[in-house]
Amino acid sequence: MTTDAGHPIAVPGLRRNMVTICAMTATIMQALDTTIANVALPYMQGSLSASQDQINWVLTSYIVAAAIMTAPVGWIANRFGRKRIFILCSAGFTIASVMCGLAQDITQMVVFRLLQGIFGAALVPLSQAVMLDSYALHERAKAMAIWGMGVMMGPIMGPSLGAWLTETYSWHWVFFVNLPFGIITVAGLLIFMDETKLNTGLQFDWFGFTALAVGIGSLQLALDRGEQLDWLESWEIVIELIISGTGFYYFFAHSFTTKRPFVQFAIFKDRNFSTALIFMVVIGVVLFSTMALASPLFQNAYGYPILTAGLLLATRGGGTFMAMMMVSRLMGYFEARTLIATGLTLMAFTLYEMTGWTADVAVQTIVVNSIVQGFGLGLVFVPLSTAAFMTLPNHLRTDGTSMLTLVRNVASSIGISIVIAQLTRGTTRVHAVLTEHINPFNNALQMPNVTSTINLNTDMGRATMDLIVSAQAQIIAFSQDFALVALVTICAIPLVLILKSTKAAMRAPSDHAAIME
Repeated sequence: MTTDAGHPIAVPGLRRNMVTICAMTATIMQALDTTIANVALPYMQGSLSASQDQINWVLTSYIVAAAIMTAPVGWIANRFGRKRIFILCSAGFTIASVMCGLAQDITQMVVFRLLQGIFGAALVPLSQAVMLDSYALHERAKAMAIWGMGVMMGPIMGPSLGAWLTETYSWHWVFFVNLPFGIITVAGLLIFMDETKLNTGLQFDWFGFTALAVGIGSLQLALDRGEQLDWLESWEIVIELIISGTGFYYFFAHSFTTKRPFVQFAIFKDRNFSTALIFMVVIGVVLFSTMALASPLFQNAYGYPILTAGLLLATRGGGTFMAMMMVSRLMGYFEARTLIATGLTLMAFTLYEMTGWTADVAVQTIVVNSIVQGFGLGLVFVPLSTAAFMTLPNHLRTDGTSMLTLVRNVASSIGISIVIAQLTRGTTRVHAVLTEHINPFNNALQMPNVTSTINLNTDMGRATMDLIVSAQAQIIAFSQDFALVALVTICAIPLVLILKSTKAAMRAPSDHAAIME
């Protein structure tokens, strides 16, 4: 059974279940690899005899390659067939992962990570498109809940799984872990997935793709390396931003004046989809920036071991899992925009609560807060993914999934860069303010219980005081960052009013093809 667009609709049963499993394993593979290698970098650095700047390219190469290659996924799948491309990318990603684990030097590692990013870019948008085509419209919430577990929990579980594999075995297993997932995915797709109708008449817009690739690639490089090079103080970052701006300018100028643009701008005419893109920016910022903050907060500021920090991070995944188990049923009774607003409110509340955390915060408080925050993320992601494609035509679906993935990835990079830059500068700024009060006129420093342990007239006393002030400055800077992310979340809540109603569609058990037409 197929739609007029040539996209197969799987009938409930073994075939659809197996296609769902394959889509999930592909999603988990790619989602895990966005964060799983981070904790293993120090171990790789020694093994590969790499400098700090060189080892960072293990992350940068993957991010840049994946960002550039996400954009043309829709065109490639429509031109050559979704099944063929899905299998090729799954196999390529798996082989590249194994090669990363076998790398003998930093050059090989960076090359293999580039290949991993190139092949991995298509996995998430293709898996989402497959899930959307495999389920009728009234089952979309359930499908997006299943698929969303991989997308949302992969990055959350990545650091803890990477830490466990690295400490228990070696950093090589951070990449080898993809092998069983890859084999299952490729075998299942070969046997159970149907091919889509090929559109051999599609022509590739090389100029549009090149301009967009230059724009995205240069922006990603600037975002990834900005913190190391002090942002606009570095000529490299300035040049990369200029190149990025030029690339985006030529991309839009070309796209609005050519008959067959690289990106089908018809997807932006759909109100739900365009609004979903804005919300996806918020999800990218909140999900990944809070992860980037939470890991150093737990390990550096609070002093937790890496495995404990990983487990604390994983509790947010537990909250997300609970929400996704419930949300498909909730969408039968509540509007998607109601659930999204509720989820954003929970996220904003928990982020505000984190602004008051200190080094003495109880583990129970961290766990409860993380679970509630993860629950809020789950309430946002599934209804948003469902509403985004509610009214989008079938032939634009793969382009839409690619654009959502691209926007989420770019937003996450921007969010991480902003919060880490703010953390560094905020720590320095707060440290300067706090040290102004370290003087002979501060009565608190003259109290007996202070002078008995810290003598500011000695080098040891001054060093001890500097450590205390630095720790306090860092915690305050973390609080300021969480306040910034909370503000971004709050500002997004009113946008739910733009979304169209989804309640009636979620209740209607009508035929998928009939509804979509």
